[in-house]
Amino acid sequence: MAGTPQRRKQRPIAVNRKARHEYEIIETLEAGIVLTGTEVKALREGRCNVEDAYAVFLDPHSHELWLLNLHIGPYSHAAPHANHEPKRPRKLLLHKRQAIRLRSKVQEKGLTLIPLSLYFSGPYVKVEIALARGKKLYDRREDIRRRDMEREMRRSLKQLP
Repeated sequence: MAGTPQRRKQRPIAVNRKARHEYEIIETLEAGIVLTGTEVKALREGRCNVEDAYAVFLDPHSHELWLLNLHIGPYSHAAPHANHEPKRPRKLLLHKRQAIRLRSKVQEKGLTLIPLSLYFSGPYVKVEIALARGKKLYDRREDIRRRDMEREMRRSLKQLP
C-alpha cells in the first residue's frame, strides 16, 4: 500500500515505572536519541536505568533537547579506553516545530519532560518522552485509595455466584 507507514517491531529496553506514580502525564511523544556504538551495544545487553532521567533545553536560544541523568552502563566486551561515559548528556532528535512547542509549554506552565521508556524500533533506539506535572503527596494517596477500592470491587464481584 502506498502512503502507509510500515510498522516496526518495538523491543523495550527500560521502563520508568516511578514516572506514572510521581507525575501526572499530560502528553507523550516519541524522540530519537544520539548514541555511540558502545552505548547501543550496552543497551542490547540491558544495561540501562531511566529512573532519574529528565529532558531539558540546555541552551536558551537553541531548539536542542537533551536527556540528562540517563545511565547506560559500560559495554562488557569493549576496551576500557573505548567505552562511553555512563551518565553523559544525550541529544534527543525532534522536529524543530515539536521542540518549539515543548519549550513553550515547559516555560509557560511549569511542566517537566521525563522519559517513560527506552526501546528499539527496528535498528534505532527511541525514547518515549512525557510532558508531565509533578503530583503532590495527597494526589498520590488518592490514586492509591482509588486503586484499592477498584481492587476490592473486582474481588467482591468475583465472589458472587
